[in-house]
Amino acid sequence: MAMTENEATQHTAAEPAFRTKDLTKVYPGDGAEVWALRGVNIEFPAGELMVLLGPSGSGKSTFLNILGGLDRPTSGQVFFEGRELTAFDDGALTAYRRDHVGFVFQFYNLIPSLTARENVELVTDIAAHPMPAADALALVGLAQRMDHFPAQLSGGEQQRVAVARAVAKSPEVLLCDEPTGALDSETGIGVLETIEGVNRELGTTTAIITHNASIAAMAHRVVRFADGNVVGVEVNATRAPAASIKW
Repeated sequence: MAMTENEATQHTAAEPAFRTKDLTKVYPGDGAEVWALRGVNIEFPAGELMVLLGPSGSGKSTFLNILGGLDRPTSGQVFFEGRELTAFDDGALTAYRRDHVGFVFQFYNLIPSLTARENVELVTDIAAHPMPAADALALVGLAQRMDHFPAQLSGGEQQRVAVARAVAKSPEVLLCDEPTGALDSETGIGVLETIEGVNRELGTTTAIITHNASIAAMAHRVVRFADGNVVGVEVNATRAPAASIKW
């Protein structure tokens, strides 16, 4: 069951984690510009788990990359906890990514020659306020596998290492772009349970891009994209646990 955004006050924070104003992104094309975002205005309350839905090319990944400081908009503004990201220079944006944002992508991007623990330590060695790598791996259920190499881990376990690596820096924000896209349904649900647990236990503002509409049931807030626009925002009155999702 979903209700309108205005009716949902139980998760609203005084200062949202993110706020965007007239956000656009335009890429040059062969003879015509390609509009990835067309004036997006939205707020994301702190501590929520959000699911971003929409067809390929609707602007979801571009939007997430801008929130994460991996890309800059063509015009418009992005605010993170009241600070304007779009006014940051390259050095400040690098520090923002390092200290405040964890990323999880469809492909795990683990270093094959390093153990799970060592892959996570790549982040903890540079983060400002990291948690121990062993604690991050225990959080995602890999306490007994931390000294294994990626080739010794299943696909789901490798993705959980990627989640541990992302959260080991103790970020305020966790951004996930198709984190279950390369996994079967059973393994994917396990990864979603891991992300759900991070949001619940650490209070990390979390956004998940997916093509799987059924994943929307686990979100506080569902944001629907089409043609570079936000065409709908719904707040779930009752969230379903990730384990109950039917693919």
